[in-house]
Amino acid sequence: MITKKHVIYAVIITLLGFAVLLANLYYSKIFKTNVLKSGELFIPTHATFEEVEGLVRPFLRRTASFKWVAKKKKYTKRIKSGKYLIKKGMNNNDLVNLLRSGNQTTIKLNFNNLDSLEKLAERISQQIEPDASEILQVLNDETFWIENGFTKETALSMYIPNSYEFYWNSNAVTFQYKMLKEYHRFWNSSRKKMAKQLNLTPTQVMILASIVQKETSYVPEQKTVAGLYLNRYQNKWPLQADPTIIYALKLKNGMDKEYKQVLFKDLKIDSPYNTYVHLELPPGPIGMPDISAIDAVLNPANHDYYYMCASVADFGKHVFAKTLSQHNVNARKYQNWLRKQGY
Repeated sequence: MITKKHVIYAVIITLLGFAVLLANLYYSKIFKTNVLKSGELFIPTHATFEEVEGLVRPFLRRTASFKWVAKKKKYTKRIKSGKYLIKKGMNNNDLVNLLRSGNQTTIKLNFNNLDSLEKLAERISQQIEPDASEILQVLNDETFWIENGFTKETALSMYIPNSYEFYWNSNAVTFQYKMLKEYHRFWNSSRKKMAKQLNLTPTQVMILASIVQKETSYVPEQKTVAGLYLNRYQNKWPLQADPTIIYALKLKNGMDKEYKQVLFKDLKIDSPYNTYVHLELPPGPIGMPDISAIDAVLNPANHDYYYMCASVADFGKHVFAKTLSQHNVNARKYQNWLRKQGY
């Protein structure tokens, strides 16, 4: 016979069963593995939760449970932008805690071999959140130039090619001031002392280094090339550097235009960057020199070379000469080689 006690026990058992099922359901939503794959998640500034949900969906087994946990932990109203490293096997609790904490992963931002602020802005926009136009507007801030000792012509010299740690959602101003800080860190007392010993300012070193960089990317001969240009400059010779003519042509005809060789008529171009006409250094760097080229100018090879010519025996290298007659021999060899190549 079923007694009242039996009914109470049955109710209690049923309630316990429901409680266990409910607890298991909640546990599964919160702590059961829900991330199917590892990857990088980029959350834009001012993103809504709906946008975050769409971005995170490809990583998840169940989107509804993620959304439920996010609401319970009030993440939907605490969106923090940035780059986040998502790991396979994470549960919703771990994932929401990560995104809510703002504990984003940094990126390694790098740039080199650029000859304009426009190209720098484009390169940086490929690595952090702001677009190229926003970055360029900040890089072209004349007030910033004046306050920090730069001009339109020398502004590119502030950006030392290297790899730097940034947050993906860093804005353009953050990038600019970080680069200013790195510039001053690079130009420490030791490098400033070496520049002074050459009777050069850091900016003048950067200008010469940009010419060395354009003349040769073969690092072992950069010190020799630097010594050659310093010989010319310090003895009041025109630098006669073809890369400065190419830069002048680019300023006139477009920075994206390529030039395989400099023609005789090009040497007459009316430009302050024409080092065949002007004895003084160009008004600014003609490109972004690598650290190796900068240090080559600061530590030049000591020699009596005044002339250089592309080598026909070792492609990408140069042969050097002390006299014009020696140089003419080298130049004829190179011109003959060019003719054979169809130039």
